[in-house]
Amino acid sequence: MAPGMCVLMRYTLRLLTLDQLGRAAALVCALELERKGDPAVLGDWPFEIGLWVGKAATPNRMGDTKNQDPETARKKTLAFQRNPTSSSSPIPLEECPWCGTKFKPDSFRLFPDPKAPTDLHIYCVNRKCPFTSSRPLPIVAVDEPLYRRLPAFVIATVDKFASLPWTGQVGKFFGHAGRFDARGFYNDSDGTASGSPIPSSSGGRAGLLPPDLIIQDELHLISGPLGSIAGLYETALDALASRGGDGGDPTVRPKIIASTATVRRADAQIRALFGRQIVAIFPPPGPNRRDSFFAETLSPERSPARLYVGVAAQGRSLKVVLLRSALSLLSAAQTAYARAGGRGLQANPADPYMTMLGYFGSLRELGGSRRIVEDEVYNRLKDYGQRRQRLDPADGLFADRSINSDVLELTSRVPTGRVAEAKRSLAQPFTVNKSVDVALATNMISVGLDILRLGLMVVLGQPKTSAEYIQATSRVGRDPERPGLVVTLLNIHKPRDRSHYERFEGYHASFYRSVEATSVTPFSPRALDRALAAALVGLCRHAEPGMGSATGAGAIAQHRTALDRCARVFAKRAEGHRQFDDPNQRREMVDHVAHLCTSLLDDWRRVADEARAGGSGTLLYQPWEESRTGVRLLHDLLDPALDGLQDHQRRFRANRSMRDVESTVELTVMPLHRSGPSVAAPTGRGGA
Repeated sequence: MAPGMCVLMRYTLRLLTLDQLGRAAALVCALELERKGDPAVLGDWPFEIGLWVGKAATPNRMGDTKNQDPETARKKTLAFQRNPTSSSSPIPLEECPWCGTKFKPDSFRLFPDPKAPTDLHIYCVNRKCPFTSSRPLPIVAVDEPLYRRLPAFVIATVDKFASLPWTGQVGKFFGHAGRFDARGFYNDSDGTASGSPIPSSSGGRAGLLPPDLIIQDELHLISGPLGSIAGLYETALDALASRGGDGGDPTVRPKIIASTATVRRADAQIRALFGRQIVAIFPPPGPNRRDSFFAETLSPERSPARLYVGVAAQGRSLKVVLLRSALSLLSAAQTAYARAGGRGLQANPADPYMTMLGYFGSLRELGGSRRIVEDEVYNRLKDYGQRRQRLDPADGLFADRSINSDVLELTSRVPTGRVAEAKRSLAQPFTVNKSVDVALATNMISVGLDILRLGLMVVLGQPKTSAEYIQATSRVGRDPERPGLVVTLLNIHKPRDRSHYERFEGYHASFYRSVEATSVTPFSPRALDRALAAALVGLCRHAEPGMGSATGAGAIAQHRTALDRCARVFAKRAEGHRQFDDPNQRREMVDHVAHLCTSLLDDWRRVADEARAGGSGTLLYQPWEESRTGVRLLHDLLDPALDGLQDHQRRFRANRSMRDVESTVELTVMPLHRSGPSVAAPTGRGGA
């Protein structure tokens, strides 16, 4: 095989990214075993899979004895080896993707020296597994070795590509590596001149090839503000991943496959996001709308359908409705479970309904509901069956039940290690100890939670979009033998909830018809203000030889004329990102984007000239890169140093993530004093 990244698979949510890692890793393991069996045909470079996500899930750096950062791979590995019960594993993978054996502390080894490691190797503890002893699993999950190894298959989040302007090693993903040795590949950003020069390919192109295939899962999530910002970064990414176009050769762009189940006007979204004019839908339409050759719609008589129930109460708050609904559902499930055989029956038909999964539109609503479950539901449910007995008919619909007061939570504030543990707990049948009675979640579970066991969901309030509602409620009832029950609690005092309640049956009979068209506006004024400078710097840094290293920012004077083609890349994307009713509008858009890019490049050179003339040193993308000192070009959006800069210097602001617009504000609640009221003092910078 040819070394370098061949396939890039991207997701938008952490839960979905981690869930797919195990599945894709099994495929790569099979490919690596095949290569080992016939290296003469498949090459000497191994098949590997890389996980490129935020530092909350995987470490960014390996670390050494001089680095005391607890987030490094070395610190996490040593902590997990010392105390695996209180520390999470260094990477979010709990079992061998090839044989399914659970990892142990000895599975993670720092190589070659625990004091100054360069790689984190993962081994299976099963002696019969081929990936044990001296053969580690082909998984790279730490950023530093990932930039060096360049796995053939990389799983990433969309947010991670915000590091394009910040990190010089990212350019190697697109084939911009000049040297190699047995340990990996290097470019100017790696500092020392390690390895031998990479020979030119048969076509005369030096270096490696860019990725051939880009897979974007859950396309409907790349919309709104995230889609608009991502669209600008996609302009740089597409240009870096393309090859050819010089000397009359045709430009070869990577193949893009995007998947989604809830989308409308996908052609317009793909045009704005990926700059592709032709969209092919797969699978294609079949002979009728219920049969597409690949899937067939079954009637409820042949396959039980998911049941939706709407609940609303005049004159009652939504929290009261939640309390009484939760009591009824949990108690009735206990009755059905006991009648079917209780815990002694492994395949109890009532098992899917013993766990109530709550879905909330915000953390604020989830927090208030969690207090209700942990207090009132927990206490009232113990004698609910006795208090709700009916004399006529005496059917015993409800039963007393004791639930676990520890509510399982699936939200963005849960650490990555606990997310995998929570998913494993939800998948266990109710016969197992420490079963989950109540789980509360936000839209984190809208995609990626593929647990067949779940069958009961309570939705608090109508979600903002029909696409979100469909995706979230489809997390239950995925087993065709055990249908799902979705109870939607609506606030009758809100006009939107009342409207959905009044036409509940008609809406649910055809709610796919109500899926909203997504909005992606990468060249809107606010999106350009937020992300154009970062995307342009990222493209210039990785596309122009000699500008990839930290000091490459100061080389703008030598490359200023050549960088005009980067400005033309954004102008061309702006021209075709949507249909224009008036040709004058198209021309104005192109001229506006071209002018912005040109002025940014001119100001970039001005900053470099001022740094050189003032004796401040070399202009760097960021000072701590390569342990150098000098004037920095890039600033975070809320960097306090921006207040003391001139207007042309403040233009080069770049996000660390495509989602983060403002930093989080921490509040410290002060004790109540007699001299005055209690106060909440902000300890961070930004807006709430």
